[in-house]
Amino acid sequence: MRKGLNDRLFDVLNITILSLILLAVLYPLVFVISASVSNPFLVIRGEVLLVPKEITFQAYLRVFRDSAVLNGFMNTLLYATTGTLINLVLTTFGAYPLSRPLPGRKIIMLVILMTMFFNGGLIPTYMVIKSIGIINTYWAMVLPGAVTVFNLIVMRTFFENIPQELHEAALIDGSSQMRTLVSVVLPLSLPIMAVMTLFYGVAHWNSFFNGLIYLSDQSKYPLQLILRDILINSQMQDMMNLADESAVQQQLMGESIKYALIVVTSLPVLLLYPLLQRYFVQGVMIGAIKG
Repeated sequence: MRKGLNDRLFDVLNITILSLILLAVLYPLVFVISASVSNPFLVIRGEVLLVPKEITFQAYLRVFRDSAVLNGFMNTLLYATTGTLINLVLTTFGAYPLSRPLPGRKIIMLVILMTMFFNGGLIPTYMVIKSIGIINTYWAMVLPGAVTVFNLIVMRTFFENIPQELHEAALIDGSSQMRTLVSVVLPLSLPIMAVMTLFYGVAHWNSFFNGLIYLSDQSKYPLQLILRDILINSQMQDMMNLADESAVQQQLMGESIKYALIVVTSLPVLLLYPLLQRYFVQGVMIGAIKG
């Protein structure tokens, strides 16, 4: 079927706009990668725009030699994996009962929805975290916010779209609700589980506020908090303060280290997206059809 003139104009306009958005999003990423492996003197002079010049990996060598960065990377990896696992389990156990025709579920859902608009604030939350004894512990990074209401609603809606006949067939076969969830529902829910893994995993990887509030031991700091200290407070003396370098060389190397740190902290998330892309659109669309 041939497209009309209006359809072709719409396609051209749509492709043009999306291409401009892609360039606007992609160029900063390409520039940071190029600047991190280029001669810092050329970067400061503005000669590096897209393609790296005089490639060097000194900044990466110094980043990975720094014990604070490596420790922060391992901490963030621990928080992201443990936290995402907790998020998936609790969100699944909350969404599945709310997707079934149980008495009182609308009232429970209303109470849960209220938490999206009203909360006690930072100080009461800090007092709760302190009262349960997880201040300055790894649990302070994964237990607060263990369930996001928006993600709970999306997963519940996805479960509601699973045909009722499957639940009835499992019930006739003598399956319990837990067995139905594990053997019937979850195998059909890979798209939404992938989306939830992406949402929660990225949130944990980029999280620094909880560490800023609840952690005082720097050995437990996540990578993002260490990156914040370096970029905002310029705390990178251990990485670039070498006796055989002048002050100018140290300043130039400091610029390269900043770009290298941004790449190091962003790379795991960039690698995660392609792995889950096949499920991403399907899971979001199915889970967001109904409220």
